[in-house]
Amino acid sequence: MRTAFLFISVLFLSVTCQSEVIQVGKNQRIATIRQALAQCHPGDTILVLRGIYKEGNLVVTKPVTLIGKDHPVLDGQLKYEILSIGGSHITLDGFTLQNSRFSSSNDYAAISITNGSDIIIKNNKINNAHFGIHVNNSSQCRIENNDIAGKAISEQESGNGIHLWKCQGVSIINNHITGHRDGIYFEFVSHSEIRNNLSEKNIRYGLHFMFSSYDLYYNNTFSNNGTGVAVMYSNHVTMYYNTFKKNWGSASYAILLKEISDSKICYNKFLSNTIALFLEGTSRMLIQRNLFRENGWAVRIQASCSDNSVLNNNFMSNTFDVSTNGSLVLNTFLNNFWDKYEGYDINKDGIGDVPYHPVSMYSMIVEENPNSLILLKSFLVSLLDKAEKAIPSLTPENLYDAKPMMKANPL
Repeated sequence: MRTAFLFISVLFLSVTCQSEVIQVGKNQRIATIRQALAQCHPGDTILVLRGIYKEGNLVVTKPVTLIGKDHPVLDGQLKYEILSIGGSHITLDGFTLQNSRFSSSNDYAAISITNGSDIIIKNNKINNAHFGIHVNNSSQCRIENNDIAGKAISEQESGNGIHLWKCQGVSIINNHITGHRDGIYFEFVSHSEIRNNLSEKNIRYGLHFMFSSYDLYYNNTFSNNGTGVAVMYSNHVTMYYNTFKKNWGSASYAILLKEISDSKICYNKFLSNTIALFLEGTSRMLIQRNLFRENGWAVRIQASCSDNSVLNNNFMSNTFDVSTNGSLVLNTFLNNFWDKYEGYDINKDGIGDVPYHPVSMYSMIVEENPNSLILLKSFLVSLLDKAEKAIPSLTPENLYDAKPMMKANPL
């Protein structure tokens, strides 16, 4: 065993000592990146100097590091996928990639990774690409500190900023994505994280997430996207400390949850969205210590949901705090702060002595007849809600917070 370890160590040191730095530039011995890729050896570093490189589709399969000095430009001329990566231990750092090929039938990208592992894509700028970074069947990749800006006009003719399919162990950290169909797209992705990203002004979703489990979203901002964020057909997903804001539209959500279970949504901020949180077919969700402020609907929870816990959240200045489409409610609301609560606290323990029913009669009417929203600010609506509080009839009796908080919860 010791002999084998020594042999591997010597071999590693030998390869390391033999690695070279190959400079690429107009006045260098090697003028093209393609030539450098052909001549390099595993472990080499290719240093690309400032300039515009129009070299078609570059294919990288050797374990090398490509570093751009002063952001050299790789231009696809709207004809080519710019960089195709396969293999392992490859790094791309400090380039500008622009004008990749567009297609309505093929997923051309500025950077495409297929069957890769231990790939690092960092500190790059991607402009006017069909897909920004497209990752297939890969693992242990890191996509960090990239600026990805598209010019999407319609869903049919645009791709996603960062697109992952059938991947695991991928970290997406501190990227800015804008102007694509979906900012970030996950499908069949597990044990991965999305952290510290800004996804804004994308046509469809800031984040689109399907058939993916055991993933973490942490400290991201999703803002001004077409229909917000969708998380569907997944389980064991953790969403902490994210901000969802200004996702406005007739069918726009901060988060749409569909057929998702055993997941957590905690410490998030939902600010000025049409619908902050929409749940359909969800179960065993923990929704705790979130701020819902100035949304149209804070929470819309369908009758198909069960065994979800909504605890210690703050509901402030929302048009509707909670709405539902059925009378049977199998979920728990407890210890939330509701700014519309008019109860009392005789024993001064900070908990209201009267349960709070957050579903208003008017919200039930709107659920059945959306056009009735035109009456939102009318005197008739206030009378309906007062009458429902006195003699409950339409609102679900078992959807209530038994211990509403008198003061906002610390978040």
